[in-house]
Amino acid sequence: MLDKFRFLTAGESHGKCLTAIIEGIPSGFEINPDFINAELKRRQGGYGRGGRMKIETDTVEITSGVRFGKTLGSPVTLVIQNRDFQNWQKIMSINPEDFTDEKSFSKYRPGHADYAGSVKYNQTDLRNILERSSARKTAIEVAVGAVAKQILSQFDVKCSSRIIQIGHGKTEEEFHAEIDKAKEAGDTLGGKFEVVFENLPVGLGSHVHWDRMLDGKIAQAVMSIPAIKSVSIGNHHAYKMFGSEFHDQMYLGDGKIVRKTNNAGGIEGGMSNGEPIVVTAVMKPIPTLRKPLNTVDLKDLSETEAHFERSDTCAVEACAVVAESRIACVLVDEFLLKFGGDSLKEIKNRF
Repeated sequence: MLDKFRFLTAGESHGKCLTAIIEGIPSGFEINPDFINAELKRRQGGYGRGGRMKIETDTVEITSGVRFGKTLGSPVTLVIQNRDFQNWQKIMSINPEDFTDEKSFSKYRPGHADYAGSVKYNQTDLRNILERSSARKTAIEVAVGAVAKQILSQFDVKCSSRIIQIGHGKTEEEFHAEIDKAKEAGDTLGGKFEVVFENLPVGLGSHVHWDRMLDGKIAQAVMSIPAIKSVSIGNHHAYKMFGSEFHDQMYLGDGKIVRKTNNAGGIEGGMSNGEPIVVTAVMKPIPTLRKPLNTVDLKDLSETEAHFERSDTCAVEACAVVAESRIACVLVDEFLLKFGGDSLKEIKNRF
């Protein structure tokens, strides 16, 4: 999906490390590991997180593509070590002689990738599905997104997010109360959040082909985050508004076109229109429950209770940080398509 700012990630939830290789970053951009680590810390925060956050303190190591704090124009490699790997070395070993069925499981977990993944990849040990489908991989995606944000910041693009609702709660105090109630019941909660990017230029994306439209790219990037069930851009109450209410009228102010509303969420015709890009997403409750749901064991097709492994009660705040990162990657890619060059200086001249 990404053309200029391309990256691949690798790694399992309890494997040795998570890795990303980013291609397409022009030379001369300042990349600060401290900013990346601060973003990783944000992802690990939030009320309702579980035991894994007590084990891992994610920090990034940049192993290529940066010298003396600035990009070289060559691929940038990021690595995050999984500290918990020391407890899983034999279980997650790549060597066949280390084979063990410890920590293997065959009880499908409703809401996870277990069932479809086991059929698709012909696996009987569901750990072979769990390890990569786990949301743990979003840690390295946040690191990549932190690089994208630093590129965008050179052009004064700003990003923020906020939680709109968790359960029935709409204030921070109510969020915490809802999460506490779910935790006590051995249950989980999802919620709704909003991500905003400001100061973007007009014309990112395109109306020419369906797969070049900016809103489609953003929606796909956010929708593919584990546990996201819906994504909307702009005012998601459009279905009950008249056109005269919804569409953002244009006025002339100080010699430029201005709007008094932003119901379109900063995108019209698949292109950024200069207004803030506003993305809202709904996260389902985390599907790993302390009070397990009914399921089937693939070994003998008997009915049983779902496998439980360490889990959060709620991770909506963390999910918002991941969404920021995913959207930042899309926007950087579009930015480089429009203003691209081989160096920061060249891009600034075109910008």
